[in-house]
Amino acid sequence: MTIQQLEYILAIDKYRHFGHAAEACFVTQPTLSAQVNKLEKELDVLIFDRSKMPVIPTEIGVQLIEQAKRVVAESKGIYETIAQLKGNIGGMIKIGVIPTVAPYLLHLFVGNFLEKYPKVQLQVEEVITEEVVKKLKNDELDLGIVSTPLNEQGILEKPLFYEKFYAYFSKGHPLLAKKAIEADELVSDDLWVLQQGHCLRDQVLSICDQSRTQRMNFHYESGSLEGLRNMVDRYKGVTLLPELATLNMNPEEKSRLRPFTGGQPQREISIVLTRTFLKKKLVELLYQEIVDAIPEGMTARANGKVLKMK
Repeated sequence: MTIQQLEYILAIDKYRHFGHAAEACFVTQPTLSAQVNKLEKELDVLIFDRSKMPVIPTEIGVQLIEQAKRVVAESKGIYETIAQLKGNIGGMIKIGVIPTVAPYLLHLFVGNFLEKYPKVQLQVEEVITEEVVKKLKNDELDLGIVSTPLNEQGILEKPLFYEKFYAYFSKGHPLLAKKAIEADELVSDDLWVLQQGHCLRDQVLSICDQSRTQRMNFHYESGSLEGLRNMVDRYKGVTLLPELATLNMNPEEKSRLRPFTGGQPQREISIVLTRTFLKKKLVELLYQEIVDAIPEGMTARANGKVLKMK
């Protein structure tokens, strides 16, 4: 049994196709198939049911694949440990960031981080929270940046910052006459929200206590905050924006932002990773770079949270 063979079966489990798995592993399909067959003969078990399409693991195969994930992860950790002991900061780190955070956060820290650690490669993709959790558990991502708490078994959460919500109104909206608003003053026919699947949608509806957002003859749910802003700018209405999304607004746009009275609603943004994650030094450095790039009043430190990575 070799680490390479275990990586091959993990690739097959991921793609459920021998050809696609071979492409991902940069080998020919006959080479990959031969190594998997060799492993199956050595263990005297059938790992994959090849009669099905897509290919699926057998009952025994499912258990072997779960153990293979741990073994492969630990084997990679050996190289990472040696590199850290030698003082080398490098390697690939794959990050999933939710779409309501990525456009407003990445540019604040990526340039400085890569300038300090040029041997590090950041691979970032925008994905909703559900996909971040799924990809973390499948070892397709190293870490995520999402709104928490998730309360997901096997997932660690490290709070980065807290951002308040602001109401963003169209020009001439009657509620602009007020310096601050009550959540119950926002009505569903006036509210633009994100489409289903975005955690921010649920947070907004919870704040406003709205079960639906349907206009009389037009229904629109955007996948981006910028899409919602455009609709508010062009038509009558309001949307809720998290604090980071308001930082680069021009003075006229900021004049149409209103805070909420009483306890200002906010959300927690955290780095999330699995308990078996090994690139601890890289995570610590990335974590600190993000915290340093965020306005001081928003950081986890300012909100009484412990920043130290365990």
